[in-house]
Amino acid sequence: MQAANWLRREARRIRKPLQRSALATALQALALVAQAWLLADILDAALFRHAPLAQLWPQWWGLLLLAPLRLLLNLYARRTAFAAGLDLGTQLRARLLTRAQALGPLGLRAQASGDLITRLVDGVDAVLPYFARYLPQVSTAALVPLLLALFVFPADWISGLILLLTAPLIPFFMVLVGNAAEHASRQRYAQLTRLGAAFMDALGGLSTLRQLGAAERVAQRLDADGEDYRKLTMQVLRVAFLSALVLEFFATVSIAVVAVLIGFRLLWHELSFRDGLFVLLLAPEFYLPLRALGTLRHARMDALAAAQQMAVLDDAPPQASAPLAGGHHAPSDHAPGVRIDNVNYVHAGRAAALRECSFELQPRRVTALVGATGSGKSTLLNLLLGFAPPGSGRVLVDGVDLADLDMAQWRARVAWVPQQTHIFEGSVRDNLLLAEPRADAMALQRAAADSGLDAALARLPQGWDTPLGEHGLGLSGGELQRLALARALLREHANVWLLDEPTAHLDADSAQAVERVIRAAAATRTVLLVAHRLATAQAADRVVVLRDGRVVEQGAPRELMRAQGAYAALLQAEAR
Repeated sequence: MQAANWLRREARRIRKPLQRSALATALQALALVAQAWLLADILDAALFRHAPLAQLWPQWWGLLLLAPLRLLLNLYARRTAFAAGLDLGTQLRARLLTRAQALGPLGLRAQASGDLITRLVDGVDAVLPYFARYLPQVSTAALVPLLLALFVFPADWISGLILLLTAPLIPFFMVLVGNAAEHASRQRYAQLTRLGAAFMDALGGLSTLRQLGAAERVAQRLDADGEDYRKLTMQVLRVAFLSALVLEFFATVSIAVVAVLIGFRLLWHELSFRDGLFVLLLAPEFYLPLRALGTLRHARMDALAAAQQMAVLDDAPPQASAPLAGGHHAPSDHAPGVRIDNVNYVHAGRAAALRECSFELQPRRVTALVGATGSGKSTLLNLLLGFAPPGSGRVLVDGVDLADLDMAQWRARVAWVPQQTHIFEGSVRDNLLLAEPRADAMALQRAAADSGLDAALARLPQGWDTPLGEHGLGLSGGELQRLALARALLREHANVWLLDEPTAHLDADSAQAVERVIRAAAATRTVLLVAHRLATAQAADRVVVLRDGRVVEQGAPRELMRAQGAYAALLQAEAR
């Protein structure tokens, strides 16, 4: 029911173009009536009234002129409906993409990427025929038979009565046969969604599958899923062909009944030839819109199946994990002081990630955030980036709530180095310029030298122009980390650095070089360093220790070591 309501709501967006298409269809039907009457009159005059051809030229000219008029009206109706459906599809895809983006990084983690892609691509493609073809045909099936019946009844009321009595049989059997196909169509779309999600997961984890020796098993499972999808598709097509056959049968029988009765009454001189021929010419056109609607019923079934999933995404209420919308305050140009003030946060369906968490990030200082896995370090980074609002408490930047800052300007002031660097399709230069598109060659060289990326560039065959591929093919893990650090260095205007284990995958000498870069950057910036290896935290000005989402200890590294508390315990555990 939700899918049908959603489709009706979307259809209202293109109501005016569909009305123009229906008007053109109605005019085309009137032109058809005129053509049928002229043709019947010409043949009646020539065969039975023996009228000379010179007297029939007006009818011939009318017949010929109506043909291109019908063609133009038909083209206009189709193009208007198709353009409206295409525009709606474009708007729908953009709106669903916006809704998906509104989920934010945290919300998107709960979505299977293949499922989401199927909704945005195949799902929208599945509803396009519904708006562009099925809905216009519904209008045609409602208007044209009624218009034709208005002209058939004065010519022959018996034939008109037969048409009206037999017309409901076509939609009745269309619904009867289509109910079975509707269930199959929903199963087919659900299988397509599962297949898309499984394929994307297998493609993304292909290296892992190869290492585990599971690639062949996953390939067999995908093959089985593909075979199931093929069977469901053939099942839908069988029902569609069966319904088309049933509709054609009833339409043909109905036309035959009209023709037989007209023939007998012509023999009995109860009906004139002109009226009988006129009705016979209109009878197939009377059933044609209904038959066409039956052949397009699969478009409605596919749209209902796709809309079920798209409506869930489109009508989903704002989630707690949705990114901050932000306000209108502009962040300062200097290194800000940041305070985490009694912040709580709970991931959906999980235990609390942060509990009454409070600490400060001092400007021009390096603050290290340490703790065991699952203690809330990554959640804090997401809150600072504005990827999600706190459940309670506040994140204050120079005393201003982060929710009141302009998010675009705030993120422009933040340089983020994630633990797993994402590399985009393109060259090394392209991947760096993502951080600062206006950077010149000198800025690129400076960022590469400070991050240590220049050593990797020296061995690459095409230097800056070396294509990397989506997963950074051609660079080691340490070199990818250097590229991420170079992105941060390239954003010279960023006065807040959020670093998630920037020395991961680096040898000791490279790690020390990176730490020197971070220390130099801290002279004009506020730096938060998430340290999974505690050796990285030793060079920080302050250390904040998290345990189960709570701040259990904070202070200078040496003071915390002397205190023999949680930080010292972590150091001892790492040493073992």
